[in-house]
Amino acid sequence: MKKIMIFALAIFTMASCSKTTDKGTTTATASDERVEQVRTIVLQPREIQREISVSTNLQGYLTQNVAPSLTGKIEHIYCEVGDRKHSGDMLVRMDQTQYKTTKLTMGNLEIEKNRIEQLLRSGSATQQQYDQITVQYNQTKEQLEFLEQNTYVKAPFAGVISAKTYEDGELYSGQPIVVLTQIDKLKALVAVPETYFPLVKKGMSLTLTSSIYPDKVFPATVEVVYPTIDASSHTFQCKIVIPNSKELLRPGMYVTTTLGLGKDNVIAVPYQSVEKLVGANDRYVFIVEDGRAKRVAVTLGQRFDQDVEIIAPEIKAGVHYVSVGQHKLVDGVKVNVVE
Repeated sequence: MKKIMIFALAIFTMASCSKTTDKGTTTATASDERVEQVRTIVLQPREIQREISVSTNLQGYLTQNVAPSLTGKIEHIYCEVGDRKHSGDMLVRMDQTQYKTTKLTMGNLEIEKNRIEQLLRSGSATQQQYDQITVQYNQTKEQLEFLEQNTYVKAPFAGVISAKTYEDGELYSGQPIVVLTQIDKLKALVAVPETYFPLVKKGMSLTLTSSIYPDKVFPATVEVVYPTIDASSHTFQCKIVIPNSKELLRPGMYVTTTLGLGKDNVIAVPYQSVEKLVGANDRYVFIVEDGRAKRVAVTLGQRFDQDVEIIAPEIKAGVHYVSVGQHKLVDGVKVNVVE
């Protein structure tokens, strides 16, 4: 009898420590809910000098692929790679046969046009005859101008010959004969995060540095702000122009541009506390609301040594931000803040 009473007491004790559902299954009580230990910081804004640094490659401000609209033999190329050319200098002379034939035809049409014009005044020719010869003359004149431009190819701007594909006497088939590149002024396309789109304006000044010249800083200017955002990279492009009268910089060089955007108040947190979604570039953090972790998607801004700016509507002064223990959190889990 004593053994039966002890067994019944044990059964009663186990029942009091659990809750049985209508289906007969046992569930944990509220006291068994998962609680994670974390440390938090109270977010406060800090004043910073807003600037962004983006790396890019330099390009010649103007580049001309010298590719005439006429096929045929190349009679003579007036330059070699590295030669400097002024605007209007001769670069290439193509086969002149077609140009000379058209020029001769043009001369004959001009004589005939003048003759019919005189006959028209005396009544010996009709207006129709004069109109016909005038049309032929004008068409031939336009053709001659086209042939002249594509037979005697001249430099449209001052620059250096950066490439040469053919030699004298070769048959031109469409590939650029030479490439003329302007180097006394350069340009570059810079991809800027979309966060800064309202701040970047045409005409803003920026600086440029190169590892080749570690002690030099080169000035540049924003010339064009592209009006659309790239949906895949969430960036927009800016075209910058760089004066290069001393020609220290060259097209193709890898440089870093720094654009100052004035003072601003931002929220910055330790970079290591920002989580990254596996398989994507999306970033998120955790804050504490009503004793529970809340996951917040954020956009990264400027980097400050070990800290980084984070941007989201929920990220503001006074928010309790999880700085330690965030790796084991999920959205909505109960947390205990450890001092």
